[in-house]
Amino acid sequence: MAALVTTCASPSTVTATTPPPPQTLAYSLTLPAALQSPAIARTATRTILRAHGLGDVTDAAVQVVSELTSCACRFTPAAEVYVSLRYRDSALRVILFDGHPRHTNPRLAAACDTRRRAALRVLACVVRACGGDWGFGDAREPGGGTRMWAVLPHQGARAYLRNR
Repeated sequence: MAALVTTCASPSTVTATTPPPPQTLAYSLTLPAALQSPAIARTATRTILRAHGLGDVTDAAVQVVSELTSCACRFTPAAEVYVSLRYRDSALRVILFDGHPRHTNPRLAAACDTRRRAALRVLACVVRACGGDWGFGDAREPGGGTRMWAVLPHQGARAYLRNR
């Protein structure tokens, strides 16, 4: 009886293909809650956007990712933060999860929200300039924490480059 043999393609036989379209952009990163993580997130974002042909939104997107990652690393008591980049409906969606639990005491919650909003002032300006939306609230993930997000419409993020 003949044996079936399969082989993996060697690197020399793999041919370059066209870049993936923006609609397939869906990446997630788990980063340490450390000082170098915003820089890592910025570098990864630049690479991902260029690979998907979205270089024209890089300036706004990198600023947003940097601000959210910095804030998450500052607030989380956990060892890690989670970054998600998605491109849907002609908009880049950036989501950050950190382990800082939402406070049940209304005064503590209000004070904490004020601190977080203040830490995200630059993010608010960038998102507003792009005609996008942002916010934060309870993480619906197991383990809780806080979910921060920003949506950058492609046209607005592209115009951000010209308006700076």
